[in-house]
Amino acid sequence: MSRRRVYSEATLAIMERFFQAMDACKADKLISITDYCSDNGIEKPHFYMQRKDRNRGFFEVGWMLGLIERFHVSAYWLMTGKGQMFG
Repeated sequence: MSRRRVYSEATLAIMERFFQAMDACKADKLISITDYCSDNGIEKPHFYMQRKDRNRGFFEVGWMLGLIERFHVSAYWLMTGKGQMFG
């Protein structure tokens, strides 16, 4: 069980964009949550717990790498919210 964290507003915004990008890729049938978690070393229960409660302490910046490298989600957009989601 992960302890709760108090993430900064900036980190919470990055997390929100991460989950938005995941939803977009899933809607376009590019990925499944199961495959994404497996391919990127993310414990699937941790993914779902973090999604449900943003202050869980599971989120890591490395979770975004698969979106950036494989699905061409803009790292700039993930970090800042500026520009286009896909780059």
